[in-house]
Amino acid sequence: MRIIVFGLGAVGGVIAAAVARSGHEVIGIGRGAMLGAIRAQGLRLRSPEVDEVVRLDTAAAPGEIAFRPDDAILLCMKTQDTLTALQALRDAGVTDQPVFCFQNGVANERMALRYFPNVHGATVMMPCNYLVPGEVASLLAPRFGIFDIGRYPGGTDDDDTRLAGVLEDANFAAFPTPEVMASKYGKLLMNLNNVIEAAFGPDAKQSAIAPRMRTEAEAVFAAAGIHAADVGASDPRRKAFAQMKPVPEAGYRGGSTLQSLLRGGSVETDYLNGEIALLGRLHGVPTPVNAAMTRLGARMVHEGITPGSLDLATELAALGLQG
Repeated sequence: MRIIVFGLGAVGGVIAAAVARSGHEVIGIGRGAMLGAIRAQGLRLRSPEVDEVVRLDTAAAPGEIAFRPDDAILLCMKTQDTLTALQALRDAGVTDQPVFCFQNGVANERMALRYFPNVHGATVMMPCNYLVPGEVASLLAPRFGIFDIGRYPGGTDDDDTRLAGVLEDANFAAFPTPEVMASKYGKLLMNLNNVIEAAFGPDAKQSAIAPRMRTEAEAVFAAAGIHAADVGASDPRRKAFAQMKPVPEAGYRGGSTLQSLLRGGSVETDYLNGEIALLGRLHGVPTPVNAAMTRLGARMVHEGITPGSLDLATELAALGLQG
């Protein structure tokens, strides 16, 4: 099984470097400064126990790759970039190779199924950093991260088992999971706080607004008949396989939304808090807090607002909310 990692940000960078480091065949599809740095000097992989520069094959677009039947394609870009990526894969000749969505949110799998028949979900439990081109860091040990993997919309197959084996070789804990979307909905509950941290700073995650977003989401899930598995801090696998530990000069830099803003990119809030707003509208459940946070994420990008610079009370009042 050859691994194609499409998107060499924090998640994709750690996966690509770790898989290449383990001796498995991997091609990373990247862009911009990150791609240039990897081609020039390799990809530096850091963790509490590893600091190593890894060389790997790269491409700037799927069209540069001669795809093989034994390829496993891992989507690691943000959801707002998924549609373009899927179209590029189709144009490059991808047909029934397994496509794995190593992405936050729950919209990617359905999007991918419009283009390809062999789609899999993957829940990513791996706090990681990418702020400097050519460097990525996982903040976990002894494994780099934990993944639940399964077919979409349900079940598991040989592709899940084979990929899990590759990831285990690369120092991840990987679990074929028949109800992988329940795992991903559980991770979605955790990611709702990303925009709070990005807008107001990490302390704001302890404010009263965070449980209100979760309460809205749980009400929406109940109305929609959606089961969300607990993949948070109480998941025993986290203690067994991957605990947060310090990485010199590469400590926790914040969640994916904050890192996107620090790099000057777009954010995936439309597919996190926006997913709750969408489900609420479909099922007649009010979701004013998540809808407001979705709008706030978009405004931060549009107005170029410095991450963490907004005042929580002021912004909530302007949004018609109270903390």
